[in-house]
Amino acid sequence: MILLLFLATLLGAMILGTPIAFAMLLAAFVLMMPLNMVDELIIAQNMFNGADSFPLMAIPFFILAGELMNAGGLSRRLVNFAMTLVGHWRGGLGYVGVVAGCIMASLSGSGAADAAALATILVPMMMSVGHDGGRSAGLVASSGVIALVIPPSIGFILFGVVAQVSITRLFLAGIAPGIIMALAIMTVWWFAVRKEPTPVRDRASRRQVAAALREGIWALVLPVFILVGLRLGFFTPTEAGVFASVYAGVVALFIYGDMKVSQLYDVLFQAAYLTAMIMFLVAAAMAAGWMVTVSGVPQAVVQLVQPLIETPKLLVFTIILLVLVVGMVMDMVPITLILVPMVMPAVRAAGVDPVYFGVLFMLACAIGLLTPPVGTVLSVVSGVTGLDLWVVIRGIMPFIIVLLLILLLMIFIPQLITVPLRLLAG
Repeated sequence: MILLLFLATLLGAMILGTPIAFAMLLAAFVLMMPLNMVDELIIAQNMFNGADSFPLMAIPFFILAGELMNAGGLSRRLVNFAMTLVGHWRGGLGYVGVVAGCIMASLSGSGAADAAALATILVPMMMSVGHDGGRSAGLVASSGVIALVIPPSIGFILFGVVAQVSITRLFLAGIAPGIIMALAIMTVWWFAVRKEPTPVRDRASRRQVAAALREGIWALVLPVFILVGLRLGFFTPTEAGVFASVYAGVVALFIYGDMKVSQLYDVLFQAAYLTAMIMFLVAAAMAAGWMVTVSGVPQAVVQLVQPLIETPKLLVFTIILLVLVVGMVMDMVPITLILVPMVMPAVRAAGVDPVYFGVLFMLACAIGLLTPPVGTVLSVVSGVTGLDLWVVIRGIMPFIIVLLLILLLMIFIPQLITVPLRLLAG
């Protein structure tokens, strides 16, 4: 009954157009009534305590790093470097998008930001050489959401805080699945363009590759610093975010010089704006999560899925299917903040590795960013390119299908995630 009351209030408020953060606060307030503990101070205190988290401080710093990277020319140089490596293949611009998406994912952790940067640079170029606009936008959007899986993923930071799971291990666990996603997207693109009569670029000479590498080396070494530092314990994920933002700022201002000091205000403002949106959602979700826990909703969910606990793979499949469905109408941040506290007790009761589950959960959220009607990255790419949303939806469908197959494969073959994690984490 409590679970139905919470969901009815939350979904009802969202259907009426209430912003998700306020809908969660309203649902938390409604839960207080049957418990006879109506007190707005409880919500305010839990909002403050929920946002007052050292690991969550990584989010504004990685957002700032991404904004500095885009404004400071790091993104453009990464695309140029990827162009010299794979630009001479048939449909080479598509492969450039995937390679650049992986590299940018390892710098910013934001799928929407990466997709917007790639779409601005690549989609017009792809259309100018004869590639289908919807398919080009679909490839760029799919490449952008790799950022949710390849470290340093903002989604993993949220999941780690809410589920009380090691963020460093989540980061390391996301490397192999992110690479698999990239290879799968490339495969779809190869099938799509292998017979297209588009021009093929000349292979870049060694001198050109070396020049592009010299230009992009400052951006390329940043993910290496982050991963090595995390693996060897030199810094925490939060400290890695500080390092990334300072590093990106120094490179953008003093090494490349593409960003002027006068632009710094706009970059900081945009980073602060995005951080405020995410952190207000986090604070509201933490207040709602506290009320959900006090109300016994997690225990009700465990009882609801009790028959599935004896078959962990079926349990995981059911939860991930729920995430995919919810992802069609909700963004990654609220999905993580609302669902994770509810399902983690059942996941742990079934003996499922929480790090492995976290990777599956985030991959499902990444697919949700691409699925209509609400897909955030879908809308971002459509807006940036000026293409009709239905054209982008048509073009993205093959990529969504292959990502769903990858997700299904990882559910039933956990070793695709756990074995590389053991090798990386030692």
